[in-house]
Amino acid sequence: MDLSDFEDLGIISDPEEDREEGDEELIMTPAMAAKACREGDGPHPPWEGHRDKLVGIFDPETGEQIPIPDHVIDRIVTVFNGFLIVCDDMKVQRKNIHVVATEATRKAINSAKFLEIIKKQTGLSVEVLASEVEGQVGALGIASGFDTISGLVMDLGGGSTQITWMISQGGYVRISPMGSFSFPYGAAALSRQLRELRKGKKKDEGEAAVAQLRQEMIEKFRSAYNHLQIPDSMIEKAEREGGFRIYLSGGGFRGWGYLLLYLNQSRGKHYPISIINGYTVGRDQFEDTDTVKEIAKAAKDVFRVSDRRRSQVPAVAFLVNVLAKAIPHGIREAHFCQGGVREGYLFRTLPPEIRQLSPLEVATQNLAPTSYRTIQEMIKRAIPNPSKHQTRRFPDEFGEHVINSFANTLYVHMFMSKETASTAALYSTSVGMMSSTHGVSHQDRARLALMLESRYRGELPPREMEFREALRSLITPEEVWWTTYLGRVGYLITRLYPSGEIDTAKPRVVFSSEWSWTLGKKKNKEGLVLTLSVQKKKHDPAKLKHALEDNVKRIQKVGKKNHWIGKEDPWGMKVKVVVVEEGILESSD
Repeated sequence: MDLSDFEDLGIISDPEEDREEGDEELIMTPAMAAKACREGDGPHPPWEGHRDKLVGIFDPETGEQIPIPDHVIDRIVTVFNGFLIVCDDMKVQRKNIHVVATEATRKAINSAKFLEIIKKQTGLSVEVLASEVEGQVGALGIASGFDTISGLVMDLGGGSTQITWMISQGGYVRISPMGSFSFPYGAAALSRQLRELRKGKKKDEGEAAVAQLRQEMIEKFRSAYNHLQIPDSMIEKAEREGGFRIYLSGGGFRGWGYLLLYLNQSRGKHYPISIINGYTVGRDQFEDTDTVKEIAKAAKDVFRVSDRRRSQVPAVAFLVNVLAKAIPHGIREAHFCQGGVREGYLFRTLPPEIRQLSPLEVATQNLAPTSYRTIQEMIKRAIPNPSKHQTRRFPDEFGEHVINSFANTLYVHMFMSKETASTAALYSTSVGMMSSTHGVSHQDRARLALMLESRYRGELPPREMEFREALRSLITPEEVWWTTYLGRVGYLITRLYPSGEIDTAKPRVVFSSEWSWTLGKKKNKEGLVLTLSVQKKKHDPAKLKHALEDNVKRIQKVGKKNHWIGKEDPWGMKVKVVVVEEGILESSD
């Protein structure tokens, strides 16, 4: 893909100082966008007329905006001073501490006084983000949670919700030149608005008022959609695939995501990963508002959902129903995000060449064996190149970064007992050492965990079988088969090189692989042939060739039909492993 037209949202300090000639389209404030629309033929942007009322602190009785209370300021100062003690313990220098404030602070009546007190009593300067910079930093926060993004993006806070589109790939991020469209339909604000519409009215009158609000919201979201200048390629993909991918951030949407996760971990279902970032649901489940409202009402204890969030579920359900009707072509998949301003602020300090690195690969780097690069290449050589007419190929979804991460962690659990190694490896990406890595999809977590479990020969106690099946359900049967095969290849590598250190000038074995259509007794089966070339020696006290033959059976078993994946239409292929002695070095010993 040509990335030349991607917008690098990079490091932004002062939008006025950093803006260069010709950048007006890239950093556009709401006021500028509103002016642009007024001068055109389209309707005015939906934020006009209420942007100053989206966020603030209001008196619960009168509804009037009030200053930040003194007791709240005192509490914040106390928290900051406690935070500084932690930083001192961790030897964090003051120059590396950044305090960032967003819309609520920016619009507070006593904002200047609030910031002055923090500075005086803690020594910390607070950077108040301008609205356009806040939108960009929030977008980078979402981008930080995924390898690639292409779809609509929404944030749902307490007072407002925003919508835009985003393409993120290779460390570069592109968003709508219109910025994001904002509406006063946050989870708390919409809850209050729905209550007020029904208050003091007969049931039919209340429902009529709510229906009018629903139609008004649909029209505003549709207007935003029409003015966001969504790329034609993204729209065509939505038409082709049955809807847009939508990426959801903010506490309101995360609460919805945790309720959907609860549904998938109860009532006989066993979704295996409880990390909200990267959690994905399809259209039917995302829009099943009745079931989610029922769960929120009936279940008092839902993981990571507070009573306040549960009380807002009807309002979020109302918003989800509006989105389902307002967005042309509909929503194909909903992806929930953990990233926000904090993650985005950190992410923007990184240059694109760092951003494009795989978080999983970087996080596992400190676990890697000495010859990790050579091991990575060995594993890749066990995968045949695509066949001439592309009838056989390694699944595209199985990214190179997962293979590299597997090589990095190949030896991590080797010192554990046989009773625990496979189990620890299976859980390592969801609750173990790699669970806190930000920006890893649930599918990649499943792929790596299943490869590591297979690397320890797949030996599991009965109670862990269910968890393995749950992980397998996150990816295709084809990918599951490959995790098993590559895991067994990894096991063989650790037998050949127990320390993880390889002398590339004198390799013990060289891997190569190819597709075959002449396997089996009748020479009519499709599959792959893995060739293990060992150096031919006159004197070989270790009898490497015979030692290998004892281990290759574990790899060949993966190709037997009883090891194929799936019940109704199992996926798999024959595997033949050939051990040959030949000259793989410049000169033999």
